[in-house]
Amino acid sequence: MLQILKLMVTVVGVTAVLAACAPAGAPGPAPSPQPKPRVVVGSKNFTEQYIVGNMVAELLEAAGYPVERKLGLGGTAVVHQALVNGEIDVYVEYTGTGLLVHLKEPVRTDPDEVYSIVRNEYLKRWKLVWLKPWGFNNTYALAMRRDRAEQLGVRKISDLKGKAGELVLGATQEFIARPDGLPGLEQKYGIKFKEARGMDPGLMYPAVDARQVDVISAFATDGRIAALNLVVLEDDLRFFPPYYAAPVVRQDLLDRSPEVADILNRLAGKIDDATMARLNAEVDLNKREPRDVGRQFLQGLNLLR
Repeated sequence: MLQILKLMVTVVGVTAVLAACAPAGAPGPAPSPQPKPRVVVGSKNFTEQYIVGNMVAELLEAAGYPVERKLGLGGTAVVHQALVNGEIDVYVEYTGTGLLVHLKEPVRTDPDEVYSIVRNEYLKRWKLVWLKPWGFNNTYALAMRRDRAEQLGVRKISDLKGKAGELVLGATQEFIARPDGLPGLEQKYGIKFKEARGMDPGLMYPAVDARQVDVISAFATDGRIAALNLVVLEDDLRFFPPYYAAPVVRQDLLDRSPEVADILNRLAGKIDDATMARLNAEVDLNKREPRDVGRQFLQGLNLLR
């Protein structure tokens, strides 16, 4: 027992000496890095949204974030509400949609003014943050077969006056109902189509190509416009507002991980209309997977480490 007590005293003494010899202010063990929060990425249910939704997910995964994809959730109202409710953390929205559909603001045509309004109001109303726009403007447009437009002498939307009553419009259900869609368009231009058929976005283009409808509510960055030799009618009365695409993120995610904004802002201004149309065509015409198309584009910009 005496030997054990002597050994304990020795150990305590050595420990005290070592502690005394340690330099003042020496750092202790490095704290373990905090785990990155899981991020749920959403999107609407058309080609471009699948591509940009996967881009958001790929950028975050490359930075070490665990990501859950909830892509193709539905239309604008569904995805916006999912973000407000916290069912998703981020998705890519369009400035004009935010202005008119969610904020119920009057139509404005200045891109900077529209972005400023949606950025400020989203934060006040829902604690949602608009990050920097990625560069492309996917505005609504009316498109026709080129031969049909030439036959009718139609180059701009106002040329449809006196002719729309004999024409069938193919459009998404959202376009038929939204204030920045058919109701507002017909009022602005003083026209009324013979019929408006609600269609899935993927079916509108084959329908106009097959002459099943005369006019469609196209998206300006859709690669099928050029592929099918469609003509986009000039919005000569400037009815459609700008629809610049940007990620919208929940503030509580940025509070936990501010780096998310820096990661997604790496694409700010990097995608113009022609580039987005080409990426859309890779999916719609060349039948590639949206995830592969998005990843290849990001790799080309050296944004995936």
